[in-house]
Amino acid sequence: MRLFRWLTIFALLSATSSAVAQTMSFEQAATILLNSCGKDIDKYCRNVNVGSGQMRNCLLQNSSVSAACKTDWSRVALAVQQRAQARVAVLKICDADARRLCGSVEKGDGQLLDCMLAAKQGVGAKCNQAITDAGYR
Repeated sequence: MRLFRWLTIFALLSATSSAVAQTMSFEQAATILLNSCGKDIDKYCRNVNVGSGQMRNCLLQNSSVSAACKTDWSRVALAVQQRAQARVAVLKICDADARRLCGSVEKGDGQLLDCMLAAKQGVGAKCNQAITDAGYR
């Protein structure tokens, strides 16, 4: 049950902000939030529906929730959103490199990404950075 709650929280995090921040994996986000918000969620927001931003609102608007939890929630939300945006942007940023280096590779099932990762040395700096920001390497 607790794992389901955390997975739901991270799904909600990906839609909470669009500010630029260092990207973060869901695993990293889970670790940070488990350490700084786990007790607060269990104590103050245990019965809160995690949908529609209710968990976020419970944590950020409750004056009893620790400052570390509120700070980490905001920081993690920004980083996870940046990761999601980077995953969308990588296709556009890497399009020319993908056509040049992997033109014969059929799109789908991660084959194009595998090709781009294998061709790291031939991929432009912006594309390599986009791939890194997206968390693919």
